[in-house]
Amino acid sequence: MTDVPPESPNATRRRALMLGAAGAAAVVSIRPALAATTASISTCEIPVPDPGRAGSYIAADGTTVPARTPGAFAPPGRPFKGEEVKTALAGGQLPGTNYQQSRAYTNYIRRLQSGTSGFTCFASLQMPRG
Repeated sequence: MTDVPPESPNATRRRALMLGAAGAAAVVSIRPALAATTASISTCEIPVPDPGRAGSYIAADGTTVPARTPGAFAPPGRPFKGEEVKTALAGGQLPGTNYQQSRAYTNYIRRLQSGTSGFTCFASLQMPRG
């Protein structure tokens, strides 16, 4: 490569070409990651409640309460798939639930925090898709 003063048009053009090449490489590497994320959303699972609170019921506001608390709901028989939760968060209903149970469970899911089982799945549902 020849030494070209940094303010010359050739240096600016070369820098733009290098940035364009780097940007294209980033797009090529990100696309497969997005495809993998989309596939994982349909298969990831969110337990309600997480194993650390197994046996707890879910109150209407999504908090966990002691078993058999009046007005609270027993845990569902299985974890929910990411795609099921995505549908419920968009106004649908979780499978195998009535309206009130579905709302309580989705409220619980909305309260998930980092380190809680199912949080990564829930967080991936919140990511915008391109």
